[in-house]
Amino acid sequence: MTKLDLVILKKKIAICQLSPKDSIPDLSKLGDFWSITKTDEEISIIIPENLIPDSNCKSEKGWRAIKIIGPLYFSLTGIIASLSTVLAKAGISIFAFSTYNTDYLLVKEKKLEQTKEVLKKYGHKIIELYQ
Repeated sequence: MTKLDLVILKKKIAICQLSPKDSIPDLSKLGDFWSITKTDEEISIIIPENLIPDSNCKSEKGWRAIKIIGPLYFSLTGIIASLSTVLAKAGISIFAFSTYNTDYLLVKEKKLEQTKEVLKKYGHKIIELYQ
């Protein structure tokens, strides 16, 4: 199993859902950490909780982001699996997303301490980042 360096971001994160017909929110108001995915079924937005765009946005709050220190090369395999498998065995659900450089896992804040314990047990290095 690949041992990874992981950063836990301080901000509470929300996962929001809009209709695919809705407008994408003004990006200048989304802060410095967000991700938007649009499909024919929905628009999903990952954003700090305090910046949820509007009341039409269905949202799931209380997530914390764990960033895998990258960059991760496209030829690497099993990165998410090496984390998600051990967390699943511990009963911890995740929401994963990727950028060009790296991968992120979102875990519920109430499971964050347990998540850190599990990941450390499997040799991953945890760094707390307060941004």
